[in-house]
Amino acid sequence: MSSGLALRSEPAPIIACTVSRDVHRFALLIEDMETELGEAWGDLSFEEARSFLDQPDAERLEFLALAVTPDEVRDLGHVGELIVAAKARGIRIVLIAHELTPAALRELLRLGADDFVPYPLAEGALRDAIDKIRAPKPPAPTVLRLADAKTDAATETDAATPEPEATPEIATPPAEPQKDTAAAITPAVIGPRLEGQAAVFAVQGLAGGTGASTLAVNLAWELATATKDKAPSVCLMDFDLQAGSVSTFLDLPRRDLVIELLQEAQSMDVEGFKQALLGYEGKISVFPAPPELLPLDLIGPEEMEALLNLATQCFDIVIVDMPHTMVMWTETVLNRADVYFATLELDMRSAQNAMRFLKALRGEGLPVEKLNFVLNRAPGLTDLNGKSRARKLGESLGVKITTWLPDGGKQVAQAGDHGQPLALSAKRNALRKEIGKLAKGLHKAMLGGAKVGR
Repeated sequence: MSSGLALRSEPAPIIACTVSRDVHRFALLIEDMETELGEAWGDLSFEEARSFLDQPDAERLEFLALAVTPDEVRDLGHVGELIVAAKARGIRIVLIAHELTPAALRELLRLGADDFVPYPLAEGALRDAIDKIRAPKPPAPTVLRLADAKTDAATETDAATPEPEATPEIATPPAEPQKDTAAAITPAVIGPRLEGQAAVFAVQGLAGGTGASTLAVNLAWELATATKDKAPSVCLMDFDLQAGSVSTFLDLPRRDLVIELLQEAQSMDVEGFKQALLGYEGKISVFPAPPELLPLDLIGPEEMEALLNLATQCFDIVIVDMPHTMVMWTETVLNRADVYFATLELDMRSAQNAMRFLKALRGEGLPVEKLNFVLNRAPGLTDLNGKSRARKLGESLGVKITTWLPDGGKQVAQAGDHGQPLALSAKRNALRKEIGKLAKGLHKAMLGGAKVGR
């Protein structure tokens, strides 16, 4: 590694720089930079970086790795000024984000940062970011289509001098750029793939922060990738009309069209329903939450019944991410669900909310037996005291807590900020493994014709 001072006198070309208040706080970053670039990188403070960009040596820089913590975000204007100045000189920006909020990260990306990597760095994460910014940009699809049109016209008018090699050179490149740009949010192949009736799984958090949306997103992914040969088609529906986060967790846009479709659900046909869907990696189709805060009574039981009918016509599995509160159509979803997951934690607020939830359902004569209580951040194998408390919680509620999910740690929040399921960003995470086991059990029950949820 070169120091900020040595960077000005070192004869070897410097192609990248880390920018931080104290690079030694980012030991993993130092290690990965040396692995990827050897001695061809330097370190600068934020003050040094701004002045260095005006020097001739800066012309060789390929990228800056900005190590940003909440301390730097407090002076967001200074960091943003550095990003803008670097981009003006054609220098790419990779954010090394340490404990940043989603809002701060979004603002830095909006200012021009090309990519970000959560810190502590996962194995190979920096290498992937470097490869991404070094990759040449694909030619615009519109230019390629124009070239095709011109080639066809020239062939028709000048048949005497054909150039057979020109056709494959022009026709081959468009396929890949079109996949990269359009396939990102194109819904997965819509239509049932398994024999039998579609399954409906609902997820509701009995208190804020109990991991309901995290469970819904990762369960959808695990079910959609349950088998390589004949995986079920999966639709994930975000009906938390005020605080829906599925789109954030999968880095998908929100659509104004959803508001209109929710209001006209009873008259909507299958084609109209498909227009609202977004795709993720060609595996999951997502019915996103609306882009604006809407009252929870915007839709009623009839609209919800119509939406579920449309979804079950098109998919093998429908996963519904519910709001934390009980609404007019909670009964509708509960009656349609094969399994109704209720997430809670080992604390008093969850216990009291679960007790009130059960009391309300039993008072209305609703099918409580469909409930599957999920204990998030459950005690580990050696935590005997925690296990005893969990058993007592179930006994006090008069239910059996059948699903225990471990604490996934910071990787869970980082996966959500990066817009990826845990299986893609932290495959070995303990929480991801348990959700994978849950998905395999559900998938096996579907294939075996078992009655899921009993």
